[in-house]
Amino acid sequence: MGSFSIWHWLIVLVVVAMIFGTKKLRNIGEDLGSAVKGFKDGMKGETEKPQDKPAENGRIIDVDHDKK
Repeated sequence: MGSFSIWHWLIVLVVVAMIFGTKKLRNIGEDLGSAVKGFKDGMKGETEKPQDKPAENGRIIDVDHDKK
């Protein structure tokens, strides 16, 4: 009684599709997927900070100069 069978989930899926429509559900899925992808890209960007690299003449280039 505590767990749902596959038939319960199918009925819930049909009712949700009837209420919202398949086009709106697809749009919600695409938006959610792009949000997760953006979050992952943002987290990867936070951990991979660009390092200061020496230029050809031996000087250090400050990559964070504009971020003050």
